[in-house]
Amino acid sequence: MSEDDAQALRSRRVAVPESRQLDLFVEMLESRGATVRRCALVEILDAPDPAPIEAWLADFANGGYHDLILLTGEGLRRLLGVAERAGGDLHARFVESLGGVRKVTRGPKPARALRELGLRSDLAAQTPTTDGVIESLSREVLTGRRVGVQLYGTEPNERLQGFLRGAGAEVVPVYPYVYADQAEDAQVGALINELVQGEIDAIAFTSSPQVRRLFGVARQLEREEALRGALQRVVVAAVGPLVAEALERRHVRVDAMPGQSYFMKPLVRELMTHFAAGSHPDLPE
Repeated sequence: MSEDDAQALRSRRVAVPESRQLDLFVEMLESRGATVRRCALVEILDAPDPAPIEAWLADFANGGYHDLILLTGEGLRRLLGVAERAGGDLHARFVESLGGVRKVTRGPKPARALRELGLRSDLAAQTPTTDGVIESLSREVLTGRRVGVQLYGTEPNERLQGFLRGAGAEVVPVYPYVYADQAEDAQVGALINELVQGEIDAIAFTSSPQVRRLFGVARQLEREEALRGALQRVVVAAVGPLVAEALERRHVRVDAMPGQSYFMKPLVRELMTHFAAGSHPDLPE
């Protein structure tokens, strides 16, 4: 790495998504002199308090459950993430117990998340809705069965829980994630303002949902064209081709992307190389 490359990010202001998993990415940028602007570019967030989820996971891993209803693939992945971060053998015990219960899925995404673990859905709803789950379970005997229900956001889905209790089941719900609220939308709006006002030198996208969220909030604020224009004046980095495609579909040019290794460190390296080359004419030196 040349000296120019090593100094390329010094004093540059780089916007990155707010995410616990991206702390290392932030550290890599800051260690190279960049000022990082964290931004809430995720619609789905970990539940703010992991303790109830860890307790539910430990209870499930101890056995005694007969069924687990998975409403979303994201929900199962978030449960696995909490189990892994909790440490010990909770993750392994949870997966083992998951293999021993009847797994009811609302649609193809939770079934796909199960396949990633080498497991399969035992009972799939004919239609991917709450009513579809209820219809499928209405033909089953639920009396005396202990049923875990993976919910999402803060919606208790009383219709589903009420049906299960009415059928004689013991219902044990878990909420592994929440949706971004209006306050977080306001943070995205503030980032859009900073981009439009030329206060950001680069923005790095690490997933397609981040692109959708940024443009979704811009659309709500009627600032989509202003955002698109602003992104022509900053360095836009993408971690890989799927993210690049999401940007290009919105007519945003991608300036920096790793050639083949789609991870954080190569992304930082590409940003450094781009700035060192001075190849973005609209950026001030």
